Amino acid sequence: MLTTRPRGTNDIIPGEVEEWRWVEEQFAKICTQYGYSEIRTPIFEHTELFQRGVGDTTDIVEKEMYTFTDRGGRSITLRPENTAPSVRAYLENKFHAGPQPVKLFYSGPMFRYDRPQAGRFRQFHQVGVEVFGTNDPAVDSEVIAMGMDFYKRLGLQNLELHINSVGCGVCRPVQRQKLKEYFRPRLGELCRNCQSRFEKNPLRILDCKEQRCAKAAQDAPSTLDCLCPECADHFAQVKRHLDLLDVAYVINKRLVRGLDYYTHTAFEIMARDIGAQSSIGGGGRYNGLIEILGGPSVPGVGYALGLERILLTMKGQGIIVGAPAKCDVFVVTAGSEVADTAYKLLFSLRAAGISADKDYLGRSLRAQMKYAGKCGAHFVVIIGAEELARGTAPIRDMNTGKQEDIRLDSIAAYLAAHDIS
Repeated sequence: MLTTRPRGTNDIIPGEVEEWRWVEEQFAKICTQYGYSEIRTPIFEHTELFQRGVGDTTDIVEKEMYTFTDRGGRSITLRPENTAPSVRAYLENKFHAGPQPVKLFYSGPMFRYDRPQAGRFRQFHQVGVEVFGTNDPAVDSEVIAMGMDFYKRLGLQNLELHINSVGCGVCRPVQRQKLKEYFRPRLGELCRNCQSRFEKNPLRILDCKEQRCAKAAQDAPSTLDCLCPECADHFAQVKRHLDLLDVAYVINKRLVRGLDYYTHTAFEIMARDIGAQSSIGGGGRYNGLIEILGGPSVPGVGYALGLERILLTMKGQGIIVGAPAKCDVFVVTAGSEVADTAYKLLFSLRAAGISADKDYLGRSLRAQMKYAGKCGAHFVVIIGAEELARGTAPIRDMNTGKQEDIRLDSIAAYLAAHDIS
């Protein structure tokens, strides 16, 4: 239907968009303070970028991508996440040839054909950061602490940070073998997707949301049981740096995240106010991703936070931010002969940085005053034939009822001096 939005999408309407803008502004502010620069990547990319980067055994690639063939016969995908595009931009723009590390942040819409539910949509929005060029575990802790700092600045409470290490190319084969030995006699208990993952990537079975798969994996070997000495030391250093910053965490041995590119650190931030799907953000390290996408051996780490889920959590905790847009000055007219003067005044007010509007429906004087009140106007300028003849107009403070006559050519300066913009 033409009057119904597609399932899994949402309109962000006046009264709500101010909350979104406030959260986005807080995120941009904290990123700048932490030394990150903004990047904006295309909303669609070549499909192979996500197949190779995200992993062809993940739910995202197997079931959730919006993929189409363009008029040139190329396979194109609406971005389901922004780490792989950020890596592509890092390589294409030769950031790797400049000073390292490179610290980037982004915000924007992502797309996944998922089952819509509270805080989860098919077009959803994320903010996130990526750091390229350092393997220092202190940076892992920095991005984690930064995410928690951001939530603290929003006023969120009762959050729980889960961390884990998912190993590297040395210890992954050990875990892979142990997982195959564990799941082989339990294949019949797994869903069809996990049965196919058994050969390709048994680690993905631990991320399955099917209840029977979770039950079958209950006693499966954890990633921490298989870490090589280097990964174990890296994880110990991540925890040490979090302890230095007094960032509380829970070690979650089952946490593997839903993307194949993660190595070493993985983390998620949980909230209790949005139902069963309680994650409001997460991320980790992905040291092999740049090589997978054709670049040099450059380590990376980052996170993505879901805006819809953040705002849902804020609502659940009673946090109200972002005042709705309002009109500072409403120009009320009486008679068609003052229309041009009122119109010019309207634009002179806006040029002075003042939010201003006027009537465009031919309302009566009384109706215009009533509408100005509904708009939340702080001041009303009233122009009629008499006002036009004497070159002055009354300005009424709608909060106090006080009224003062001001010369027409001085109204903008008078109102600007009241610092109402």
